[in-house]
Amino acid sequence: MSPLIRLNTVFVAALLSGATAFAQDLGTRLDSAITTLEPRVIEWRRDLHQNPELSNREFRTSKIVAEHLKRLGLDVQTGIAKTGVIGVLKGGKPGPTIALRADMDGLPVVEQTDVPFRSRATTTYRNETVGVMHACGHDVHTSVLMGLAEAFVGMKADLPGTVIFLFQPAEEGAPEGEKGGASLMIEEGALQRHRPEAVFGLHVFANMPTGMIGYRGGPLMAGSDTYRILVKGKQTHGARPWSGIDPVVISSQIVSALQTVVSRQTDITLNPAVVTVGAIKGGIRFNIVPDQVEMLGTIRTFDSQQRAAIIKNIDRMVTHIAEASGATATFEIQSGSNPVVRNDPSLTERVLPSLKRAAGASNVRAVPLVTGAEDFAFFAEQVPSFFFFVGVTPR
Repeated sequence: MSPLIRLNTVFVAALLSGATAFAQDLGTRLDSAITTLEPRVIEWRRDLHQNPELSNREFRTSKIVAEHLKRLGLDVQTGIAKTGVIGVLKGGKPGPTIALRADMDGLPVVEQTDVPFRSRATTTYRNETVGVMHACGHDVHTSVLMGLAEAFVGMKADLPGTVIFLFQPAEEGAPEGEKGGASLMIEEGALQRHRPEAVFGLHVFANMPTGMIGYRGGPLMAGSDTYRILVKGKQTHGARPWSGIDPVVISSQIVSALQTVVSRQTDITLNPAVVTVGAIKGGIRFNIVPDQVEMLGTIRTFDSQQRAAIIKNIDRMVTHIAEASGATATFEIQSGSNPVVRNDPSLTERVLPSLKRAAGASNVRAVPLVTGAEDFAFFAEQVPSFFFFVGVTPR
């Protein structure tokens, strides 16, 4: 964990100071502090991992974060975007204002590891009892940012500028019918009270070895839309399917046809795109043809025109396949869509030397486009931003 804390601390110090000598000197001074902090950061991470909470329900997590920031003497704001926490640290010297963001929520996943701090938590999600797990590393993001805040408080007198610590809920998406995440934090003024000149975020990455940094200027992560398809047929007994309209068969035809939206109707030589069906729900009994089937999925794109064309093609396809079998179907984009994560090109060029000093030039590499999505994109729409990946797989 200490390489991750050290990387972030030296990186931020270099950004604030803009001076290589200062960053190098600070890195040396921080070694002992980070060694002291590491066991506590690991303890925080394991506690958060063992006690994950779903989006907009991060009550325990946000309380731990807020109490920690208050003990450090930061200016702390709670309850933003439901469970979000903001801490502000003003350095002893003049300088820029930057924001650092960490997400706090877990996922409805049953943990199947054998580590002693594995999650055994359960909760109700979409009317079902599910496991809860930090399967996306947000426990690491939160604990590292807590450690980073403490490290910088220890050198407040020499810190040039102001650092805003954004602890964000609901990155994985707010529950149905609720607002949440980065967009709600912005809506509720997270970037207004202390307007940052830049916002930074990171994500741990299991596909890279520990200490490796992945970055990209411009588009980095896909925009993501969640969609819902509802196929309405006519219920009948399974022994007499001809007397009804089978939405299960029609839905299977739609699922197959959706595979051609990208492979046959989208120019992927310009930008990649992905259409996925993630859930299919229909029927209550083995011998009854149901009256309707619901499908949920995502569309991931990097270009607004490409996105519009894919949505249009899916809508047409869904409507006509259903009509051909005497059914009706609707296709709609749900709330909670994420824009493309775009790293500001000039900011990217500015931070690269800092990243290379912090991680070593050979450990900093440009990465290809990532089709995963991140609501950090909303911050990037408001303020010049930089998002990067940090490898966490032991070498």
